[in-house]
Amino acid sequence: MAKHPVEQAPKLDFTSPDFNEIFAYLSHYGMADAQGRYLHWNQLKWRVPGKDARNIWLAVKFHRYNARKTIGLQDKADNEFHYCIHDSLEPKLHRIVQLGAGKIASIAGTQASDNVRQNYLVSSLLMEEAITSAQLEGAATTRADAKKMLEEELTPATPDERMILNNYMLLRLADRRKNEPLTRDLMLEFHRVATQGVSENDNIPGEFRCSDDIYIGNDDNPLFYPPNHLLLEDRLEKICSFANDKHDGENGSKFIPPVIKAIILHFLMGYEHAFRDGNGRTARAIFYWFMLKNGYDIFEYISISKVIKEHARDYGLSYLYVQKDYGDLTYFIDFHLKVILEAFEELQEYLKIKTEEFYELVAILEHSKYKEKLNFIQKDLIKKGVKEPGRIFKVKAVQNVYGVSENTARKLLRELVNMNIFLPISVGRTTHFISPADLRERLSVK
Repeated sequence: MAKHPVEQAPKLDFTSPDFNEIFAYLSHYGMADAQGRYLHWNQLKWRVPGKDARNIWLAVKFHRYNARKTIGLQDKADNEFHYCIHDSLEPKLHRIVQLGAGKIASIAGTQASDNVRQNYLVSSLLMEEAITSAQLEGAATTRADAKKMLEEELTPATPDERMILNNYMLLRLADRRKNEPLTRDLMLEFHRVATQGVSENDNIPGEFRCSDDIYIGNDDNPLFYPPNHLLLEDRLEKICSFANDKHDGENGSKFIPPVIKAIILHFLMGYEHAFRDGNGRTARAIFYWFMLKNGYDIFEYISISKVIKEHARDYGLSYLYVQKDYGDLTYFIDFHLKVILEAFEELQEYLKIKTEEFYELVAILEHSKYKEKLNFIQKDLIKKGVKEPGRIFKVKAVQNVYGVSENTARKLLRELVNMNIFLPISVGRTTHFISPADLRERLSVK
């Protein structure tokens, strides 16, 4: 059997006769290192003098112990899950709260209503999260094929495409259920949508596991065995109570920032591994559900799975560090705050690109007779047509991408035909619409 990648951290023992030896280190070491990193023993022991490493670690743990906040839940060895808000974590949390309170920047000036603009962005970015969440689980479908399938409501042709469609429906479900409390039934509903038609490991969609023959890792190197399945009912009920309790600091209650609580819920669902397959997808859905439930509507627009996929090794280690340090959730929280901030940066870059693309089209239309006749959706369709001559637009895709009715989608496309901008094309009894090769020239007609 291969060596476990994370060594068990030494435990702080106040009754040990060696405890006095750490006092010399308390003034030189804090919860995090000089660079603000909240290091696990696995990381710290190589960064300090070897002969002092254990005592330095225990001094660090002493500071963490005094600052820790418990959440009322235990790991399978009865260690209390807890976390610390250290100095370098606070500004990340503050930044996320600031961003989370904001609104999506306009990408289309005054031409588009907020409703149209937001429907368009939600649809586009939910598709992005659905695709990357599936890719994180191993799906190999190309982004272009996956997006076409979602936009046009095509029947999934492969298990990978089915997983992507499931993820898309899962995110929609999280939004619809955001005003409900967390229950085991809701967990099962999330799981059923996530795994319908794409189950592995003898998984049954919408059912908890009823055995303990699963582990995280591979056959040669099991890294973690989740809690006994006989304890699941009780442990999941406690997670539901934790999710539903108000941790707002009022009337003597604990205060847990909603972002941190959502991250903890993500961890707990992965830790319990309540299903034979689909645990990661279900955990991420519950993260989104809780953020939306607490008024962080902007989280509809960010894709954490894309960033996690780019840092998959660190994602796995953040789980293992918690397990190998007696339930200290700070490692997982730290990692996820970085993921969220990076996801916000990617959203800002996405909006910047979309804004630039839109105003490029505005420039093209500046001297066109169509300038005042086109609405936001039509301008965006033209923008796509300019970038991809010969592109076929289907009514169903326009309906899904922009969140409008089928009749409205068809009307908008037919208006583009009537203005001699797009061309109609018949496929059987259905009419689609195509962007002609000379689209730029057509737009410049005065």
